[in-house]
Amino acid sequence: MLDTARQALERFHEVRVDDDGALSFRHGDVPCALQGIELAEGLVVLSLTCVVAWDLPADSTAPLRLAERAGQGMFGTLGAVRTDQGWDVTLRYVFPAGGLAAEPMGTLLMLVVSTASQVRTELLG
Repeated sequence: MLDTARQALERFHEVRVDDDGALSFRHGDVPCALQGIELAEGLVVLSLTCVVAWDLPADSTAPLRLAERAGQGMFGTLGAVRTDQGWDVTLRYVFPAGGLAAEPMGTLLMLVVSTASQVRTELLG
């Protein structure tokens, strides 16, 4: 399934295959990683993680803005983690990938990463 995902993504991005088989790429300023997991026999899912922003100021309103934004999105779950440097924000999306051809998979992946870029613009804009 990762081969199909790689083909789908290469239509839009430069894709790197990591040592563990995961795919990594950048959508603008948003780094992304895609992993394949077989949850049960015949149930293969892809897990896409986009790092939307990092080291946002600790006193930032990012978590509140993300909570308000979370109800508006269909493609992915937003998360905010507080670190010593501030807030890190991710967008994650997991979906069953069995049977998806490269073109529809590419459309689905671009919907997710486009959302990540849009949220980044909203947070940093």
